[in-house]
Amino acid sequence: MMAGFMSYFGGRRDPKQSSREAIVTLRQQLQMIEKKGDYLQKKIDEEMKTAKANAVTNKTAATAALKRKKATEQELERLQGTRFQLEMQVNTLESASFNAETMNAMKKAAGALKDIHGKLNIENVDSTMAEISEQTQLANEVSEAISTSTYTGMEIDEDELKQELADLEQDELNERLAGAEHVPAHRLPGPSRVEDSRLHSAEADEEAQLKELQAALAM
Repeated sequence: MMAGFMSYFGGRRDPKQSSREAIVTLRQQLQMIEKKGDYLQKKIDEEMKTAKANAVTNKTAATAALKRKKATEQELERLQGTRFQLEMQVNTLESASFNAETMNAMKKAAGALKDIHGKLNIENVDSTMAEISEQTQLANEVSEAISTSTYTGMEIDEDELKQELADLEQDELNERLAGAEHVPAHRLPGPSRVEDSRLHSAEADEEAQLKELQAALAM
């Protein structure tokens, strides 16, 4: 009620509401035009039937029916022109309303971006990224210092380590030699010559490997 009162006295109306009302009014008018068009077409068909029925027996009546048909066709043609104009207005209003909604959404999005960015600028971004890089480098240096400080302050004799490793290798070699010397010399009764040859070959290979190991340790 208040909206109609303000509209009557030239008050400002909501463009969105005004557009919707105009579209509804135009569509209602289009429905009326469609009904009237159906009526005129039906009338044209009836006049055509009358003209055909009297074409031979009553030419005057036939001619009058054709005149009414022509007049109705002209009225229908004008009605179709009006319908076309109304449809164009509906399409224009719908497009304008859609564009207005789109622009409104884009304006809100722009405002949201502005709020998000605030005082943020490229200088602040570069400064922040430089700080991040600096702190990352510092963290890596601290991690490296912590990981390498385990043996800091310890005196390690490299020659002593080498000698200890050589002793371990010699002990391992002695254990292997002792194990080879305690291998039973007798064999099970009845081995074939092929088995005997294989045993001698295996012993010879093991002895050769031990000699190679001794020679390597002696270097």
